Amino acid sequence: MSRDALSWDHWRSFLAVLESGSLSAAAEQLGLTQPTLGRHIEALETGLKTNLFVRSVRGLTPTDTALALKPQAEAMQSAAAALVRSASAPAEALSGTIRLTVSEFMGVHVIPGILAPFLDAHPDIAVELVLSDRTDDLASREADIAVRMVAPRQDALVGLRIGSVRIGLYAHQSYVETHGLPGSLVEAATGHRLIGFDTQMWVMEPLKEAGLPLQRDMFSLRTDQDAAQMALLTAGAGISGCHIPVANQMPDLVPVLHDQFGFDLEMWLVMHEDLRRITRMRALFDHLDQGLRSYLRM
Repeated sequence: MSRDALSWDHWRSFLAVLESGSLSAAAEQLGLTQPTLGRHIEALETGLKTNLFVRSVRGLTPTDTALALKPQAEAMQSAAAALVRSASAPAEALSGTIRLTVSEFMGVHVIPGILAPFLDAHPDIAVELVLSDRTDDLASREADIAVRMVAPRQDALVGLRIGSVRIGLYAHQSYVETHGLPGSLVEAATGHRLIGFDTQMWVMEPLKEAGLPLQRDMFSLRTDQDAAQMALLTAGAGISGCHIPVANQMPDLVPVLHDQFGFDLEMWLVMHEDLRRITRMRALFDHLDQGLRSYLRM
């Protein structure tokens, strides 16, 4: 097969094998037979005149060429998914599919309460909610709308600054009953169990700028998942940062050193400028605008 004859089906199979590491698992993932998927990989290797995978009893290991092709194949995948979403309903209809990406914390603790009334009001709209702390590329349509804690930098994006959310330190009442409250930031950092990040230490930069020079070794409990940090906090495992509007809804959380420490994170609502004319996109964008502003006032 020539290079020009390769189709999206071949590249979709390629990505599935990259993700799963075997023909059988990739075939099951895509709902294809294993021989069909194998032919797709063979056609790619023939058309590209290179080996993409090394076969062994343990499965398929991608070559350097395969890994180099992965970003472009993922861009094709995003474009194909965006095409399907765009065609899911006419531009003027309040129906169809929207892909919304938010951080893990926002997706668990904030966005569900905002989305519920929107879906009640628009039962013909389907929302694909993606929880990721990675900044998805709206310009390449990995998602349609995003809630971000940083301002958009790409010219093709429309960004609306919602405001700032205050972050404070909290401990569960059960932790306070056992360990008491620290009297200073130094005592909190050296004499109490702190919950923080494991590898994503860049997230802690705002804390350092606010006067708490944290190092990884200061955290007794480390995880890069926001949901796990929140679960540890509410279980009484230690002291952690939390959105003040979320903590205000949890009476068992006790403020820690709010007179000495706290910082603000900007909140932005972002979409691709080409989507503004699509009625369902604009409806969700406006609804999120109102819902997030209400959240920041809590």
